[in-house]
Amino acid sequence: MANRNNNVLNDDRIGRLLLKLSMPAFFGMFVMTLYNVIDTIFIGHFVGSLAIAGLSIVFPVQMFAMGVGQMIGLGGASLISRLIGSGNISRAERALGNAIFSVVILGVSIMGIGLLNPDFWLKLIGASENILPYARDYMIIILVGMVFQTLAMSLNALIRAEGNARVSMMGMIIGAVINIILDAVFIIPLDMGVQGAALATVIAQLISAAYLLIYYFSGRSFLKIHIRNFIIEFNILKDIVVIGVASFARTMTGSLSVIFVNRMLILYGGDMAVSAFGIVNRVMMFAIMPGIVIGQGLQPILGFNYGAKRYHLALRAIKMAIIAGTVCGILAFTFLYFVPEPVIRVFTSESELVTSGAYAARRVFLALALVAPMVTGSLIFQSLGKATQSFLTAIVRPIFIIPLVFLLPQLWQLEGVWLALPVSDFLSFIFTMLLLVPQMRKLGKMEHLTGEMMEVAPAEVEIN
Repeated sequence: MANRNNNVLNDDRIGRLLLKLSMPAFFGMFVMTLYNVIDTIFIGHFVGSLAIAGLSIVFPVQMFAMGVGQMIGLGGASLISRLIGSGNISRAERALGNAIFSVVILGVSIMGIGLLNPDFWLKLIGASENILPYARDYMIIILVGMVFQTLAMSLNALIRAEGNARVSMMGMIIGAVINIILDAVFIIPLDMGVQGAALATVIAQLISAAYLLIYYFSGRSFLKIHIRNFIIEFNILKDIVVIGVASFARTMTGSLSVIFVNRMLILYGGDMAVSAFGIVNRVMMFAIMPGIVIGQGLQPILGFNYGAKRYHLALRAIKMAIIAGTVCGILAFTFLYFVPEPVIRVFTSESELVTSGAYAARRVFLALALVAPMVTGSLIFQSLGKATQSFLTAIVRPIFIIPLVFLLPQLWQLEGVWLALPVSDFLSFIFTMLLLVPQMRKLGKMEHLTGEMMEVAPAEVEIN
């Protein structure tokens, strides 16, 4: 059984600990991102560009489910890591049980609502008559397995909250490897098209969720699952949702922005532009990954030290994470802006789509260097339990995108649709930094006050 007094997060070597937690998160998220990317690669080479557009149309639905999983998972993780840091293990285990039960209920609810009228939802989010059959075939199967996606997403965050990034990583790797194998089988020899891609994804997510649940029931976890903790305690659920709603808002508003972008691309560029965006959007998932995984590695460290009132270590962790995210963002921009064609060819061999995708990439990725520190900054507020700042930084990018994607095409047509994305990234970065810098100064003051109190306390003891 894990020693409750010797948690892995209780370590002053912040740089080493951040690397230890971020690297498994990176490899895990890398393969997790492959779920959608691999589907797109196989579909692009063996079905065609309209099928890629179909996957692009369904992507906001998957983002919505991802947002639900992250809302419960990251909200629960923030609460759990702070409770572990303060020594309240019993309440941390109740938070774990509440998080798991609630995310299962939400996953089943999404499935039921989506299957009631899939064509209605697909037309609402921008599917043209040419794209609709592909989008329908893909989405119905994805919806049937929706509970596995939301559960696996939440469990990954909850396991990281107790400092075990390795198990979280393995759960994602197992799912991605199975997805690759099943994609190859279902799409190539069995010729199942987009239905095969969807089925491969659902089966992979099921196995990933099962692996992560086995970790908890095996007795190896720091926190334990007890059936009694599945009974919803609304004060705990409120704490989870208040912090986690920022993640949901991020993906929900992100889904809305993708819907509006797709609609404007149909208007100004047609189905080919939607296919190009489907590819560029998946490349973007890899490009912003450093900021996300550094934030994920930071989350348990920051939550633990903040809960333990070790503010100097919390501030050091924040500075290291922002610097690392910025460096990674600059490297990603340099590669993807100057040589996007080889990356686009991974997804398709159609020359017209490669040209369109490369053209889009050189515009969409203009502000890529700013995205990683922006995402990391948003996760910092979530880790500290700052609900308002976390919510605002989560939704600011889509809030900028939606009006810009309508305004800029009035001046530059299709070019304006693409440019709406980097302009919103730049504005979102400025907004995030305006909130983050005062928070870091506040942590510095709290560190100073804590140091003064520690110096005064011994003197009082001697007088008494």
